[in-house]
Amino acid sequence: MSQFRLRGASVELVEQARRFRHDQTDAEEVLWQMLRDRQLRGIKFRRQTPMGRFILDFYCPAARLVVELDGAVHDQQQERDAARTDELEARGFRVIRFRNEEVFQALPSVLDRIAAAVEQVP
Repeated sequence: MSQFRLRGASVELVEQARRFRHDQTDAEEVLWQMLRDRQLRGIKFRRQTPMGRFILDFYCPAARLVVELDGAVHDQQQERDAARTDELEARGFRVIRFRNEEVFQALPSVLDRIAAAVEQVP
C-alpha cells in the first residue's frame, strides 16, 4: 500500500479520521445530525475528512467549504488554528469556524450561516 492516500492524506491520518468519526465530541454529534444525509437544504457534507495533513471536521466538496468546531482547547491554540485556516484558504478552501457553545445555544443560526456560506460559491 502506498504511503499516501486520497486527497494527499497519509494512511495514519486516514485511520485517525476514522477514529474521530467514532469518537465525536457532543457538538460534532449535534451538528452532524443536522448535516448528514443532505438534511440541510440538500447539501452534501462529509465529516472528519482527511485532507493533506489535516482532518476537517465537516467538509462540503461542492462548495469547497470547511466547517470547523472549536472547543475550549482552541483557546490555547489560536495561532495554530489561524495558520491552519490560512493554509486551507491558500489551497482554495473556504473555512468557517464555530464555537461548540454556538452549536448548543444557537443551532438554527449556525445552520443558516453554513447554508449561506455554501450558497456563496464563486
